[in-house]
Amino acid sequence: MKSGLLVVNKPKGISSAGVVSRLKRLLKVKKIGHTGTLDPFATGVLPIVVGQATRISKYFLKGVKGYYAQVTLGIETDTCDCTGTVTHTAPSGRLAALDSYQVKDVVTGFLGSQEQIPPAYSALKHKGQPLYKLARQGQIIEKPPRPIEIMAIKMENFCMDTNGHPVFNMPVTCSGGTYIRSLAHDIGAALGCGAHLSALQRTRAGQFKIEHAVDLDHFEKMSPRDIEARFISMSQCLAFLPAIVADSETAGKVKYGQPLSVAEIPMPDALLMAGDKNESQNNISDIRVLDSDDNLLAIVTPDISGQTYKYCCVFSA
Repeated sequence: MKSGLLVVNKPKGISSAGVVSRLKRLLKVKKIGHTGTLDPFATGVLPIVVGQATRISKYFLKGVKGYYAQVTLGIETDTCDCTGTVTHTAPSGRLAALDSYQVKDVVTGFLGSQEQIPPAYSALKHKGQPLYKLARQGQIIEKPPRPIEIMAIKMENFCMDTNGHPVFNMPVTCSGGTYIRSLAHDIGAALGCGAHLSALQRTRAGQFKIEHAVDLDHFEKMSPRDIEARFISMSQCLAFLPAIVADSETAGKVKYGQPLSVAEIPMPDALLMAGDKNESQNNISDIRVLDSDDNLLAIVTPDISGQTYKYCCVFSA
């Protein structure tokens, strides 16, 4: 089976690892993974890398993310989302005093660069242990704040739920590593009533958007060959990196990781601007080496002298 990337629309109630496991059995492959965890209660875009594409996962982990969230005001939980234990409920009088204009002002105030404290229940590690495992054992570890950026955020559809708690929807575009659970919690703290994340859909992961995603159960009704036809090639996945096309002689050198000079493969013109650049880039000095059929042979980067290339990855045919 060839290598590539699938954009899965993850359903509610399954972990990201569970999605990988189901596709692994279906495709009968050894190497498969995802490019960024979605919590079990969340839905939406989950890029799945298959075969040699697992080696390019790092290029997508820090890409821009898009979410459509639902936030419930007046209730805090230990996980900052709907799966946790309620730790605080705001008095009804406090909630009655809230209006949509006040909430809107607070929500839009989170626009821009800032620091965010990750939730105690997260996959981040402390001394080799995931925080969520430590938290379940009663060890609450507070990690230091991390820089994030909210590029777009707004409040919409403000209303009361059946229990009399204010809820609203919140489209967010943000940097990789942003926790929407923490964002919901911080909005509640700023309003003085508490809040938690009650629903979440990821609408974008880098250049992969919800309109590109295929439902997991639809994949499970397809044959492995039909699924393979849905693969996005490694070269196409990395279209934001500049590219150079190797002739047959140079392609032979690349195959065996032999030294490459800039004289043999000229560096792309205007390296920093080349390629189909977008926000999912991690390192725009990395360069795709392609053959004449647009197959990805390697990823290289200029060495400090600018005269030769260093190999980041070499891919077999």
